[in-house]
Amino acid sequence: MVKQEIEANKTTLFEQLWGITNELRQKLDARFQVQPDPSTQNLQSYSGSTGETQGSLNTFTGKEIDWLVHSWLRDRQSGFSNMHLTIWLKPHIRVPHLAFAFATVPHLFFYMDYIPRSDLFTDLEYLDRYYEPVNKRYLAMLEDSRFQQYISKTLYIRQAQSHTSLCYTSPVTEETIALVRTVAHEMMDRWLIWVDEAESVPDNERAALSERDLIVRRAIAERDPDNQIAVRLFGQELTDQLVRALWGGDR
Repeated sequence: MVKQEIEANKTTLFEQLWGITNELRQKLDARFQVQPDPSTQNLQSYSGSTGETQGSLNTFTGKEIDWLVHSWLRDRQSGFSNMHLTIWLKPHIRVPHLAFAFATVPHLFFYMDYIPRSDLFTDLEYLDRYYEPVNKRYLAMLEDSRFQQYISKTLYIRQAQSHTSLCYTSPVTEETIALVRTVAHEMMDRWLIWVDEAESVPDNERAALSERDLIVRRAIAERDPDNQIAVRLFGQELTDQLVRALWGGDR
């Protein structure tokens, strides 16, 4: 009976977090038109050799979105799960990309960030416009004793995060889940306003911006230390395919 209760709790948490990604996705679908990318069609449902590990990775593209990833993977035996909703914009505007990741490890882990597309050391207008509005929430999370800031041991992963990145672990309670949902919607709503109000990038600057975006997206996917977890669950070959799908390597 105790084991069944533990399994039920793991399932409930997974469903709650996946539900948050679907709520956010609904807001995206109300604003953007995207189409499934055929290069990842075979990853819409995949599993490990034992059948206990399963996942689904779906990618989309559109007129304004270069690469959208909506995915989950899960190991029912350990309770580990990981899910992503990441939106990489095309270079017609310079609004930051938007990234969400949630996990059960088996406690709650989450990452939310606006991925910079300009040098925040020198582009002070960009810093003030897109990161100053998030600083209050960032500082509030630091002071909330229910949440422990997660700092990656991997240099590039720390480099890829903005200084207002929300990356935390916490106990699983109704209150922590509710706050995660609130903050996630706050991040999405703010970002959608930015997209609607953004100025166009000059045509002669778009190629360079697109190249930079791809370098960042590929490096984040390939250098993620959690890829080793996927290797243990799904093997090297499938993991390599999943990593390529995250940055669009098989498009």
